[in-house]
Amino acid sequence: MPKRKIDLLVISDVHLGTYGCQSKALLNYLNAVKPKRVVLNGDIIDMWQFSKRFWPKSHMKIIQKITKWVSQGVRVDYITGNHDELLRKFAGFKMGSFQISNKLILDLNGQKTWIFHGDIFDVTMKYSKWLTRLGSHGYDFLIVLNAFCNWILAKFGKEKISLSKNIKNSVKTAVKFINDFESITAEIAIANQYDYVLCGHIHHPEIKQITTDKGSVHYLNSGDWIENLSALEYHEGKWSLYKYNAADFDDEVEEEPNDLVMMSNDQIFNQLFEEFMGVDAGKNKSAS
Repeated sequence: MPKRKIDLLVISDVHLGTYGCQSKALLNYLNAVKPKRVVLNGDIIDMWQFSKRFWPKSHMKIIQKITKWVSQGVRVDYITGNHDELLRKFAGFKMGSFQISNKLILDLNGQKTWIFHGDIFDVTMKYSKWLTRLGSHGYDFLIVLNAFCNWILAKFGKEKISLSKNIKNSVKTAVKFINDFESITAEIAIANQYDYVLCGHIHHPEIKQITTDKGSVHYLNSGDWIENLSALEYHEGKWSLYKYNAADFDDEVEEEPNDLVMMSNDQIFNQLFEEFMGVDAGKNKSAS
């Protein structure tokens, strides 16, 4: 099957290194597309959770897919988020077609486009980081519980459910938080005369136009690869929101024996370092 061409691909909130990461679904998707440019909009690697030493082979394959794109000359921008905030000290780092930054401002067909993760507008993240981290661990437990529930439902031929999505959609404070996040983002984008603003962070995929008494802006959110399995695609001057459907894939990534790998934090970081250094070495070798 020929790969689908995309001018710009934006994904966020993959949370590699956590139980909730849907790495095999993401691999199916990444193997089916051919982007000219990729923006990784934060929380790709979940450094908050590395103490659990959980790093399946399928998670490493995501890194390998990205580094393969880099070695092929595909521009890859890694925008830092709150779960991978340790990388913020490396903002401005470049290696071949790979770059780390805290935000991007692009001109897409004359449309001024602002891309950033979004945690800067999260009040609990800014002022109560310990509370946010506690919530992250609770969310991760809920994802594990959800997986167990869906395993039981599958045994009885029932449809899968998303406990986290149901909770977020039913709790008024959660709905208000999402609405406030979108409104604040739009207001600042309008004040800076951006045509488009792209975020992640809140795990709520969306494309819509927001209008205030100051003007209007197109607000987009790439969602996540834990519960929504979504991405933003820009091609031939138009944005679209992609949502994963396993039925669309004939050749899905197969389960591997012993996919679950428990490693020390040093081993995980060494693998990541070697993968990226291998890309750089390959480029230098080809240049010589």
